[in-house]
Amino acid sequence: MPVVRSSQAVVHEMHGARFVSYATPLTGSKELCAWRGEIPAGTKAPTHTVNREEIFHLLQGELLITVDGRTDRVLAGDTVIVNPGATLTIENPTGHTAVSWVTTSLGLEAELADGTRITPPWAG
Repeated sequence: MPVVRSSQAVVHEMHGARFVSYATPLTGSKELCAWRGEIPAGTKAPTHTVNREEIFHLLQGELLITVDGRTDRVLAGDTVIVNPGATLTIENPTGHTAVSWVTTSLGLEAELADGTRITPPWAG
């Protein structure tokens, strides 16, 4: 059983947020990847479309999450299911960092509004 210690997690930064990856093929995962997201106060991620389902669970804080044009205020303890092909925007309108846990299948890609494709290194 692979155990990934917090000291072994790999940190990535993109679009003003911090992604701390735990489950990836490099740590022994065969199908899923998972990371902790830290979204600082005032951060708004660029709108993007995902090719894999994402399960987004907010551990701490408050966010505005827009999926396919519908915006919801998400509070600590809430979970958002983002289906493949959905367009997603995440914004932290508060004065405090929000912390999330995200799980998805390996091979996640995101396409920005300008057509740029991103393969996040923390998503296997």
